[in-house]
Amino acid sequence: MNIAAIVPAAGLGVRMGPGPHKALVELEGVPILVWTLRKLAACPRIRSLYVALRREDFAAVEAALAAEPYRARVTLLEGGDYRQDSVRAGLARLPADTDFVVVHDAVRPFITPELLEKVLDTAAATGAAILALPVTDTVKQIDRTRVTGTLARERIALAQTPQVFRTSLLQEAFARAEADGYHGSDESVLVERLGHGVTVVEGSDRNIKITKPADLDLARFLLAQERVQTGAK
Repeated sequence: MNIAAIVPAAGLGVRMGPGPHKALVELEGVPILVWTLRKLAACPRIRSLYVALRREDFAAVEAALAAEPYRARVTLLEGGDYRQDSVRAGLARLPADTDFVVVHDAVRPFITPELLEKVLDTAAATGAAILALPVTDTVKQIDRTRVTGTLARERIALAQTPQVFRTSLLQEAFARAEADGYHGSDESVLVERLGHGVTVVEGSDRNIKITKPADLDLARFLLAQERVQTGAK
C-alpha cells in the first residue's frame, strides 16, 4: 500500500508562551518536529511525509532537516490557522495513488513503532482507526462552574494520534465538512459525521502531546528513558 503522513505544524501554540512556534521548540537541541518526523520516517510503510507550516517557519525547518537522512521524503507546504486547514492542504498535495493517510501531531514525538504498526494494520482492515487512551479519572459534565452530570468513564477515551484513514474516505469527510462549514478538532470527527465507523486502538500515556512548558520536563525524562532502552546517545 502507498501510505503518506500529514503532520500539521502551523499552529501558534499559545500555551507554550513566547518564542518559536511549539513544533520548533527544541528538545535537547533538536526541534520537537524533527523528533516526531524521525519516528514517522522510521516506519518503512510510510513512503512520504507532508509537513504543513507557517510560511515564516520554512527556512528554519529546511535548516533543521538538511542533514536528516529521510529529507527527500519530506514535502513542506503552507498550512492554515486551523488544524483542519493544514490537513486539507496536505490532502491536496497527495499523489492520486495514495491508499492511506496518517495524520500525526507535530508535537507527539514519543509514538512507538509498535503502536504505529498496530494503528496502520487496524486502519487497513477497517478503513479508519485512531489511537485513544482510556480515562481513569471520574469525568464531570459541567455548565461553567456547575456540575450537570457524571459521565461513564468506560465510555470515554482521550483521542491521540496517529489517526489513519483510507484516503478516499478522508477526502470525502473533508469535502462534506467544507460544504457544511463545519470545523472539527480532529480528523476522526469528520469521518464520524459521514456515519463511517472509526476503530479505536488503545494508545499510551507516554504518547504525550507537548503543548506547554511543563510538558518539556516530562519529554526530557521520556527521551532519556528512550535512549537507555535503545542504546542511543
